[in-house]
Amino acid sequence: MRLHVNTAGTGWQWVKRGMRTFFRQPLALTGLFFMFMVVASLLSLVPVVGTALSLVLVPAATLGLMAATREAENKRFPMPTVLALAFRGGPERTRAMLVLGGLYAIAVLAVITVANLFSGPAPLPAPEAGDMGAEAMGLVVRPGMLAAMLLYLPVSLAFWHAPPLVYWHGVKPAKSLFFSLVACWGNKGALTVFTLGWMGVFMAFGLALGLISSLLGGAAAFQVVLYPLVLLMAAMFHTSLWFSFRDSFRFDDEATDATDSTAA
Repeated sequence: MRLHVNTAGTGWQWVKRGMRTFFRQPLALTGLFFMFMVVASLLSLVPVVGTALSLVLVPAATLGLMAATREAENKRFPMPTVLALAFRGGPERTRAMLVLGGLYAIAVLAVITVANLFSGPAPLPAPEAGDMGAEAMGLVVRPGMLAAMLLYLPVSLAFWHAPPLVYWHGVKPAKSLFFSLVACWGNKGALTVFTLGWMGVFMAFGLALGLISSLLGGAAAFQVVLYPLVLLMAAMFHTSLWFSFRDSFRFDDEATDATDSTAA
């Protein structure tokens, strides 16, 4: 396994390839992401351990969505069973993916715990405060929210490439986190452009949504289409993760191709 350093402009290529692949199977890919959200939401209702259980599944869901992206890229329809790919590769792979999920749950819960230490009581809104934009800005600049964003950044980078490294290439969970961090740092220019590109896409969708809502009925119409649009954009973003992984590493074996049949 060798790290491949991409030019900054490659980040925009990941965005474009992700969008192009998504629109080959938009209903299937959105449906798969929605299925995961439903499962995670149901698990989170379990008393005491529900939130942790839902977080454990995040790396497995990321792997499943990557496999679904490969199916769509190859002009095949991704079946719902692709989401369970992480648990269909035998006991050793299943155990490794569960360990990775456990590490992710611990990391995220630690971020939440530390961020809560920076969170004071929420300020009461002024009587005239009715502007949603100002309210949203207030949420962003709260110390707890800023702390969570800063603390979650290294967690996100550590787990960015970890699921496919563990499942398709047999890398140990702890080592996969290190390799993912190294790969993300080596491709920091491409990841920065990738992030800015998606921010631009989301802003464009938001502006279009606001314009359409104002034409159809204002705030009521906005509320109706907001959640489906957020779901679609989240699914579209996850589609592009496969391309960033594929371009960030070079492998001597063909382990990924050998497991194609398990993703079908």
